[in-house]
Amino acid sequence: MKKTEISRKEFIRMSGLGLAGVAFASGLLGAAEAVAGEATRGKGYLLKNVRLETGFVYEEGEVVHTTTELFCVEIKDGKIKSISANKPSATSAIDAKGWLMLPAFRDMHIHLDKTFYGGPWQATRRGPGGVKGMIALEQKILPEMLKTSTQRAEKLVELLQSKGTNFARSHVNIEPTSKLQSLHNLLKALENKKHSFDAELVAFPQHGVFYTDSVPYLQEAAKMDIDFIGGLDPYTIDGAIEKTIDFTVQLALDNKKGIDIHLHESGESGLKTVEYLIKKVNENPSLQHKTFLSHCFVLAKLDKVKQEEIAEQLGAAGIGIISTIPFGGLIMPIPALYKHNVTVMTGNDSIIDHWSTFGSGSVLEKAHTMAQLYGYSSEFLLSRSLKLATGNVLPLDDKGVQQWPKAGDTADVVLVDASCSAEAVARISAVKSLINKGQIVY
Repeated sequence: MKKTEISRKEFIRMSGLGLAGVAFASGLLGAAEAVAGEATRGKGYLLKNVRLETGFVYEEGEVVHTTTELFCVEIKDGKIKSISANKPSATSAIDAKGWLMLPAFRDMHIHLDKTFYGGPWQATRRGPGGVKGMIALEQKILPEMLKTSTQRAEKLVELLQSKGTNFARSHVNIEPTSKLQSLHNLLKALENKKHSFDAELVAFPQHGVFYTDSVPYLQEAAKMDIDFIGGLDPYTIDGAIEKTIDFTVQLALDNKKGIDIHLHESGESGLKTVEYLIKKVNENPSLQHKTFLSHCFVLAKLDKVKQEEIAEQLGAAGIGIISTIPFGGLIMPIPALYKHNVTVMTGNDSIIDHWSTFGSGSVLEKAHTMAQLYGYSSEFLLSRSLKLATGNVLPLDDKGVQQWPKAGDTADVVLVDASCSAEAVARISAVKSLINKGQIVY
């Protein structure tokens, strides 16, 4: 047989690390490629020189510094097996170079199914007519976009991974133009990425529930591998708040799904939609902590007293807010939401598509923007802001007691070039590696 030489890059690919992991493997001091390969086969590996947060330093009652130490972290079978004293001389360990280990990031509002990313550069072209005008545009361009949507979704996943994200909640179009094809294409992309990326899906009637009669397609999608029933501006698009919300709630109940509704309306109809959804969730307690309002811009338009009132009602009903952190004249009352224990998460929403030319793929950047908007510039508040990027998981609790990572935790971690989480948020520190269920994927 003719001897075949395998390049270093091909060796890493065959070992299961994948091309996305080349930068990490090549950048680690003293790490053999074989060790990195073992990591993906469940045989376990040891990371040394891992920086973990250990506590807060106080001066006059104020947190002024975050303490850290270097540790060894053993990973096996997708879990953190142990955390032990650092062994810098361990030759068989992968050197994490003193990078800070944080919980992997989570993008909780994105549209993986429709993007220009991964193809030729194309700026947004927004026509007249608001959201209904965009629906008309989508009806024209979706058939062509569907031809490459699987490959583009995979490229978008790789962008998210490079920014430290290993999980996303993706809305996926369910409407008469693409029917269920957008969902099928995205499921194929996620299947191709299943060892390195996880997602939950929202059946999203982008063209309205009744405005374009998406009902039969939503009913079919609800029986498939999706997690939430979505919605879009029920008054503006469908012309009926109660009819649309009632349908959405019943479909979710019948199929044991959650709810995640886009609500851009910022006037009276927006407030009525929020109040009606609160009423319906209170009537159906099984939907508590499974119901979310994405954007919910109306909250930014309310006076302070009404903001507090609605925030308290949302917290009591277990309805979360997924905010894409708009700024300029529209600043969301995130501090009030936190005060009333409302679950707040964020996402990139549209990335380089016909809705938006922008989008870096970084939810750490979203946490940074939030901290700037609300003046969260202290060590303590910056460190708390990290939870926006991690899905509300923090290394230290509010008292500075270490609560993550612990032995037995799933090995979903990101390594960043920062001394502590406060610095990571303030500087949008560079992501050096992403580990998903123990597998080095970037």
